[in-house]
Amino acid sequence: MKILFLSFYYTPDLSAGSFRSTALVDKLKAYDCEIEVITTLPNRYSSYEAEAQSFEKIDNVTIHRVKLPSHNSGMFDQIKAFYKYQREVNRIVRNGNYDLVYATSSRLFTAMLGSQISRKKDIPLYLDIRDIFVDTIGDIFSKKMMFLFRPVFSALEKYTFGRAHKINLVSKGFNDYFISRFPNVDYSFYTNGIDSSFQSFTSIHTEPERNKKAKIRILYAGNIGEGQGLHKIIPKLAQKLTDQAEIRVIGAGGRLTQLSELVNNLNNVEICKPIDRESLIEEYQQADVLFLHLNDLPAFKKVLPSKLFEYAATGKPMLAGVSGYAAEFLKSEVENVGVFDPTDSEMAYEKLLSLSLCQVDRENFKTKYSREVIMKEMAQSIFALTSRSRK
Repeated sequence: MKILFLSFYYTPDLSAGSFRSTALVDKLKAYDCEIEVITTLPNRYSSYEAEAQSFEKIDNVTIHRVKLPSHNSGMFDQIKAFYKYQREVNRIVRNGNYDLVYATSSRLFTAMLGSQISRKKDIPLYLDIRDIFVDTIGDIFSKKMMFLFRPVFSALEKYTFGRAHKINLVSKGFNDYFISRFPNVDYSFYTNGIDSSFQSFTSIHTEPERNKKAKIRILYAGNIGEGQGLHKIIPKLAQKLTDQAEIRVIGAGGRLTQLSELVNNLNNVEICKPIDRESLIEEYQQADVLFLHLNDLPAFKKVLPSKLFEYAATGKPMLAGVSGYAAEFLKSEVENVGVFDPTDSEMAYEKLLSLSLCQVDRENFKTKYSREVIMKEMAQSIFALTSRSRK
């Protein structure tokens, strides 16, 4: 029994897709099957480098890592990168025999590639969907651009999802969109979760009592792109917090230059390059408040950011500029979080001042959303579909 596993990001790259895929393969390894992973060499951020082999074989897992042309997260760069990935995937699988193709995708194209291979090989397709691509670009592209390209993307979406035997949605906020368009598919909701490194986050027991006279240390760690909209909130919020807080931003992305220019004259904002997970945990331990933000666009009312789980696991106070499903989830599932309307700096300021600047016990949340448990259940569902396809 052999599973073809397509994921654009994989360890040691830094991204939600990488962490999710790596954890899932770790669980699939326990089954009586071969797993062939085709991914890319670390490329999430041009400013972050990590060593990785282009080919690895460990027990029943084979990993191919495709080297991509250098890019800076722009749309044209991403298209070039995916085109290279697509060509290499097709070359690698050309003569291979598989029982199922699994593809995890946020930008549609990896899922579309999985659909293409599924049709050629006449094997089942299992899709893990982390974003609604057509919905998202409709908020980012101009109306003229969308008038031209929406029919094309909608056709690609129909081609991709119409082939799927099972679709997993990482956010229940995606449910209505998919059910209305593809009602005959088997759906599941295995969300993102909390890695073991954050399950054991222990600074609640070791961190010294905070100096109440010191400035509040606010930390954001993640992508700095249009989707996060940091350029629309951090400069204004930082101005309000000149004498009260320091904001530390760790990451990179398409809006990094713009954000850097907007905070250039502010002495309470620091922007740092992406760092590895171990160093990131140290940053979390030193922070007073963890900051999360999504741009004020309709598509983001459906998403559930992976960063949310990581932040919540620390027990630290959270300040989150989100709306829709993510806002509802935080309010119902996470204690000591200030939820404000995206880009609303005044509301963000008020919510920050209302937070209790101490850690809280979120053990129930950590148990409920353990990545290990979630990925174990998801691996079972993949193997079950693979087994059925062989009967």
